Amino acid sequence: MSGIGAVAVVVAVVMTALVAWWLRSRDGAVRVPQGEEVPVDPVFERLGVEPARAELTVVQFSTAFCGPCRATKARLQQLQTTRPGLAVVQVDAESHLDEVRALDVRRTPTLFYLDPEGRLVGRSSGAPRAEELTALVDAHVGVRP
Repeated sequence: MSGIGAVAVVVAVVMTALVAWWLRSRDGAVRVPQGEEVPVDPVFERLGVEPARAELTVVQFSTAFCGPCRATKARLQQLQTTRPGLAVVQVDAESHLDEVRALDVRRTPTLFYLDPEGRLVGRSSGAPRAEELTALVDAHVGVRP
């Protein structure tokens, strides 16, 4: 292999590793909007989401074939057992393509976290990290015995 070829391979490997690290670091991370409050999107209303009924409403977009979606759903159900102020709405992304496009859902699971006024307090794409999901829920709902 020539010197230029070896350098090209090394650069390609390094770039691939950096991209993989960046994608892993963002996967499932809860992003909280900064600055202005994000108002309720009418798309959530079309989906029948009623955030005023709970301290925190989590809207999960899933697909039938998504393994991480099932794990996320189970984790949310587990959290609901000790956090009665938590509401969860499951949305089949395949059956709601207009809403998927309107909310820019690019992968499943995608979760939206809404306060009682319907304002977006967070969003995650990919399976959320258990500790981040629990921390976000507890910050808005808290644990009840």
